Amino acid sequence: MTTHPRFSRLFLLLAFTAIAATTYAAQPPDHWVGTWAAAPFAANNGRPMTTLPSAAPTFPLVAPPPSSPAGSPLSQPPASANAAPAQAATPATPTPEPTPAPTPVRPPTRPPAIVYGVTDTTLREIVHVTIGGPMLRVIFTNEFGTEPLTIGAAHVAVSQGGSTINLVSAAGLTFGGRTSVIIPPGALVVSDPATVNLPAASDLAISFFLPAQPINGVSAHGSANQTSYTAPGNVVGAKTLDSPTEIRSWPFVKGVDVKVSAASGAVVAFGDSITDGAFAAINQNARWPDELARRLLADPRTAGLSVLNEGIGGNRILHDNTGPSALARFDRDVIALSGVKYLIILEAINDIGHAYDTHRVYDVVSADDLIAGYMQMAERAHTHGIKVYIATLTPYVGASYASPAGEQVRQAVNQWIRTTPQIDGFIDFDKATQDPANPAMFLPAYDHGDHLHPSDPGYKAMGDAIDLKLFTSK
Repeated sequence: MTTHPRFSRLFLLLAFTAIAATTYAAQPPDHWVGTWAAAPFAANNGRPMTTLPSAAPTFPLVAPPPSSPAGSPLSQPPASANAAPAQAATPATPTPEPTPAPTPVRPPTRPPAIVYGVTDTTLREIVHVTIGGPMLRVIFTNEFGTEPLTIGAAHVAVSQGGSTINLVSAAGLTFGGRTSVIIPPGALVVSDPATVNLPAASDLAISFFLPAQPINGVSAHGSANQTSYTAPGNVVGAKTLDSPTEIRSWPFVKGVDVKVSAASGAVVAFGDSITDGAFAAINQNARWPDELARRLLADPRTAGLSVLNEGIGGNRILHDNTGPSALARFDRDVIALSGVKYLIILEAINDIGHAYDTHRVYDVVSADDLIAGYMQMAERAHTHGIKVYIATLTPYVGASYASPAGEQVRQAVNQWIRTTPQIDGFIDFDKATQDPANPAMFLPAYDHGDHLHPSDPGYKAMGDAIDLKLFTSK
């Protein structure tokens, strides 16, 4: 029997397609894991990128009106590191000289605001990575932008301190083979892989050129506690920037991934200013996720795990404040990150503080409301095979928005965290930071001074309180 030539050609084509498909499918995909990340949010161009956490008092607190309940922690202004010391009375004289008022203790001085897009500008942002690798890629973001964002050129290199980079451990970045990219509003872009020998626990300089363009909305992470730089023109490959301007934010950069073995993965620290590291020492990587990262790297059993800090100062679970609510940003800032295996949630103190503030009550929530929010996040993470650990809320009595009613909600939430079988485990930050003589308050050495945020030793105590067995058990 003779086969028609047309059918023979069709048979050969189908056979070739099947072989090609089989060959392509047999190639294992690269395993990428985030080694650094930050949670961007919307910022108006030209205003300061660094935002104080909403509950951090800068000046001495004012005592509430006499109607406050007797014995309430807010019935008297709490001691604060920001309070001005009392001044001795000046004896009367014929020509009295006014006594200068003491200068209140303020957060570290912030650089002036930068207006992006007015002129050609290079940004050199410094980020501290956790795990290393032979190849990396960078995620740039325009998620909160209102116009297309043009990046004219981009470059990565290991930092040598300040704005200086190591030109040996460096590479230009491309996007689909092109040296420039336009990011649509609401989108992000992942660079092509770049061959750079990136050591673990090193500082990486991400340099990129922003040509002059309309930029009304900036996607940025404020309160970086890390000095980065801007300089005029396109100087992305310069070893050292000439007279750069300092910034302490991470505009337009969302994350860094490294190519690693399949055994490696990421731990996401998801929360508010206490996770973000409010008031931690500048350029010292003193946040509790930094301490956890150091411990994981030092232990051979966990050395392949990175820590990604997705904290935003002022963030809440159920309502927007600084950045979208935790529920609104969860997929963007947890699920979408590369290689996530574990999640630590420390969030709700801002929900409680604002809901029960005796000075100004708004967005009232109950303990059950917050627990429902936790369960939503746990369910979504479990769907993607991510283990979920929730941390107990740290002490807050004495903070500007503390109240007896709010403390009752905090205790109820912490009791649920410690006893629920619906998560994979808990971390007791409350116990790790409380004063044994007054468990509703921070241990004085661990108190930044506002009775809400930890000091650097307090952040270290939190990082040290995490049982590494949480990340080694199957």
